[in-house]
Order: sequence, then structure tokens, then C-alpha cells
Amino acid sequence: MNNATTRMWGGLAIAFFAIMAFLPVVTSDSIIAVLTLIMMFAFFGQAWNLMMGYVGQLSLGHGLYIGLGAYACAVSVGTFGLSPWLGILIGAVISAVVGAFVAWLGFRFAVKGIYFTLLTIAVAELGRLSFENWSFVGGNAGYFLRVAQDTHPLLSLRGGTTFYYFCFLVLSILGFWGTALLIRSRLGYFWRAIREDEDAARAIGVRALRLKILAVMISAAMTSVGGSFYALLSGSLFPDTMMGMRFSIEIIIAPIIGGMGTLFGPIIGAFFVIPINEISNHAAQSMGIFGLNTLIYGVLILMVIVFLPDGIWPPVAKRIERWMKGGASS
Repeated sequence: MNNATTRMWGGLAIAFFAIMAFLPVVTSDSIIAVLTLIMMFAFFGQAWNLMMGYVGQLSLGHGLYIGLGAYACAVSVGTFGLSPWLGILIGAVISAVVGAFVAWLGFRFAVKGIYFTLLTIAVAELGRLSFENWSFVGGNAGYFLRVAQDTHPLLSLRGGTTFYYFCFLVLSILGFWGTALLIRSRLGYFWRAIREDEDAARAIGVRALRLKILAVMISAAMTSVGGSFYALLSGSLFPDTMMGMRFSIEIIIAPIIGGMGTLFGPIIGAFFVIPINEISNHAAQSMGIFGLNTLIYGVLILMVIVFLPDGIWPPVAKRIERWMKGGASS
């Protein structure tokens, strides 16, 4: 990608995020609530995409890091009375350490492919079961955050729908630009080399073990930060909700549908997946047909996978590039 193309996509990204920042002025709270979900899943997708899309390591246990971040922040605030900012940092550090352990355990003993995926599932389920039986965090009964005494949103990180929309929008912006900087750096080239052919990468001197562990640590820490904000948003934490397999699966759908290994893919995927899920849920409730939402949701996603196997964003990006180059040449 040359400098002109990079500047073009950078300008489009700035324009897109500027429009997203302006939307609360012209839309209703109900739409902002949906946009908050979109931005939240976009950020989770960015974190997962960093590990799978650029390093080629499939994890189906990222719900563990959501839960670790959520509980670390909630307990720091609710039990110990600490600042939520400190709780977010604690959760990110814990998740990075756990992610490093899982990665070392798998990669050090040459656990690859589907076996590494099964390892991530096993560790996530172990975490969920541990929290379900841990009375300190409420176990199955759940952990509930009290109403914030501090009325300053930036200090307490507690607010209304619009506040959390901007929180997740900022996270998505940071995730987007952070990922862009990483993949354009020397580290990013090494990661993609590992993704394409790990043995060949090792042969030319790439330290694959260290770099894969680092990717998992960054991905886990990012996911944890999103989990912390999700805990503050929901106010109630249950192990099955935060760490369950369902959440781990839900956060990977957007980047898969949008396009793995791309910057815009997780965002585009979230814009496709979340509204469809909301519309199908509304249709199922209106018609009174149980399971209709799952059927509609599944069929539409299946159609995207069949007709756009690389995701929605790659063909759209090619059309935009052709259009922009055509306009520039004329």
C-alpha cells in the first residue's frame, strides 16, 4: 500500500469517525443504544482480529478476558472503592498475564490449529466455573454495582446511553489506529509472516513463540478493557453471561462477516450483525414465533459467508479504491 492510498484510507477513517461522533446530536436514544452495541462489538472484534486476522491464531475463549476485565473493574470499584480507571488497568494486566500463560502453554508445546482453539475453550470454561463457585464475587447469584456517588462521568465512568456510546466509540477509534500502527510496523510484518507460514518465518529468524505470545497478550488486554466498560454499563455481572461460550462466539462473528485481517472489517461486520440481530428479535417478538430471530439471523449470516467468503469489506474496499483512483485520474 503506497503513501497516497494510506492517506486516502486515513482520511476516510477520520471522516467516518467524525460522522459517528456527530450522530448523537441527530438521533434518538434508542438508536444510540444500538450504536453503542455496534461500537462495543466492533472493539471486541478488533481485539480478536488482531490475534486471528493478523497472526492466524484462532481463539474461542475470549469471553474469559471479557469476564476478567469486567470482574476486576467491578470488584475494584464496588468492593474496594478504587477508581474505575485503576480497575480497568488491573483487569488489563491480569488478562494479559493469563493470555500469556495460555499462549505459552499452547505454543511452547507446539499446540497448533484446532488443538490450540480447544485449549482456549477449556481455559475459558475453567474460568467460568471458577467464578460460578467463588462466593467473593457472588458466584451464580451475580455481582451488582451500586449507583455511583461521584456525579462526574469521567471520574466514575458512569453515565447514560450517550456517555457509554462515546466510551465505546473512543475505544473503537483507539483500537483502529492502534492496530493500524502495529500492522504497519516491523512487528506487524513478522505477525503476517507467521500467519502465512510459521516454519518459513522461523527459518529466516522470526522469533515466532515470543511474537505469538505478545499478540495474545495485546488481544487479551484490549478485550479486558472492553469488558470493564461493559461491566460499568450493565451494572450486574454473572459468570455465564460474561464468560460463557455464547459471548465468545458472538464477538467473533462481526470480524468474520466484515473481513478478517482488515482494519475496517470488524466495524463493518458489527454494523451488519447487530442491526440484523435487533431487527430479527423485534420481528420474532411481534409475530410470537419462538426461534424466528435465530433463523433469520443465521440465514442472513450464511448468505454472506456463501457469497462473500472473504467478508463484506474486501470487495467494498476494492470498489472504493477504483472509484477514488478513477476520480483522481479524471
